[in-house]
Amino acid sequence: MSRVVCIMGESGAGKTTSLRNLDYKTTFIIDADRKGLSWKGWKKKYNTENKNYVQTSNVGAIENVISRIDTDFKDIKVLVIDTINAIMVDDEMARMKEKNYDKWQDLATCIWRLISKLHLLRDDLTVICIAHSQTDRDDSGFYFTRIKTSGKKLDKIVLESKFTTVLLAKAVDGNYVFETYANHSTAKSPMGCFDKEIPNDIKTVIEQLIKYENDEE
Repeated sequence: MSRVVCIMGESGAGKTTSLRNLDYKTTFIIDADRKGLSWKGWKKKYNTENKNYVQTSNVGAIENVISRIDTDFKDIKVLVIDTINAIMVDDEMARMKEKNYDKWQDLATCIWRLISKLHLLRDDLTVICIAHSQTDRDDSGFYFTRIKTSGKKLDKIVLESKFTTVLLAKAVDGNYVFETYANHSTAKSPMGCFDKEIPNDIKTVIEQLIKYENDEE
């Protein structure tokens, strides 16, 4: 069973930038947003020549990439999908002329199946799903942040339930951090694994999760 982590946050909160310290030789990035990465010199490391980067939001193509990495590219230890929202929007736009309820049912099934499949990959693989967040506020001023979804069916499913670790990327006083457990949000992590706020660096997050799982100091 693979290790699956979600990073959610608003645009500009540092979600993609948190990937900057990963080893490009053992990392594969699926750029579903087709926007490129966000640190200096990334094109020298992530490209088609190095066979570690692809731009697509088509769920069928993404499933094919995932299957190949699982079985044929055992040197890849970290797989990134950036973002799952782009996959939702791609599917929604492809069927925008359909007016019936079935398309929303199919969209929910498509995303649920994809995320469920990620958990069935090989044990030494970590999958990072990046997602945009949505903050809802009521008249009393209460606010709550969660993964942004397309359609009420996905809202009812609650995508966060498919992850044991959901990190909320935030910019706090000019610093980029991860919030690791619920504070008016669906952020969460294994009990005692992290402090409330940690540096925005997914490499150290993965290292800490591995130590935690193996009960190492």
